Amino acid sequence: MNIEDDILSDAEILRYSRHISIKAMDFEGQEKLKQAKVLVIGAGGLGCATSQYLAVSGVGEITLVDFDHVETSNLQRQVLHHDSDVGSAKVDSAKASLLELNPYITVNAINRLLDEAELERLVELNNLVLDCTDNVLVREQLNRSCFKHKITFISAAAIRMEGTVTVFDYQQHSPCYQCYSSLFGEQHLTCVESGILAPVVGLVGCIQATEAIKTLAEFGETLAGKILMIDAMTMEFRAMKLPKQQQCPVCGNNS
Repeated sequence: MNIEDDILSDAEILRYSRHISIKAMDFEGQEKLKQAKVLVIGAGGLGCATSQYLAVSGVGEITLVDFDHVETSNLQRQVLHHDSDVGSAKVDSAKASLLELNPYITVNAINRLLDEAELERLVELNNLVLDCTDNVLVREQLNRSCFKHKITFISAAAIRMEGTVTVFDYQQHSPCYQCYSSLFGEQHLTCVESGILAPVVGLVGCIQATEAIKTLAEFGETLAGKILMIDAMTMEFRAMKLPKQQQCPVCGNNS
């Protein structure tokens, strides 16, 4: 018997049977998910939406990083938190909910603001990094660390009735997050200032989780080199090619 035959228990095979039935996924893909380690930065709206689908899909180890606490106004869209969690650390609330959804996974909770060196050490320990924060400086730090260690970085954003999802795989001709931000600028408005429709966060988070699963299980075509722009007001989706910037200070030829 191949040693890999024991990666999934009988209970897990039953739990993930609908995944395994997908030809592109099969047992091999599900095993890759179980062996994967994913770093999720942010346990707010996107972090909740994305991580819950990673959890139920069988990603073996999820590390949540956030330094915020649950507030009543979060409950409209941050689906892992409940009324009884108000005042609690978001990562602790999210961890408890994720383990309720799937007791076969490991969830790590880091409840503090990390400096760039700490963030880089965390990035190096994981197979994939998900940006679920609206902090520009953190995104740029993550981009530098992921580029250095060639770890795929999936960034998403949601505000008002709009959202974006982008995958950075750091291949030779692929752009990085800095290439993206130099073209489109940064969204400095927050949900407090401009609002956000709850299902839009879920929509964007589900797409981010789908890209993560495809990346980890190695099937399908990801959004690497493209940006998916979502307009929920008209329900239009537009994928635009994202070019590599040759003068990019992170990934450019002269970096």
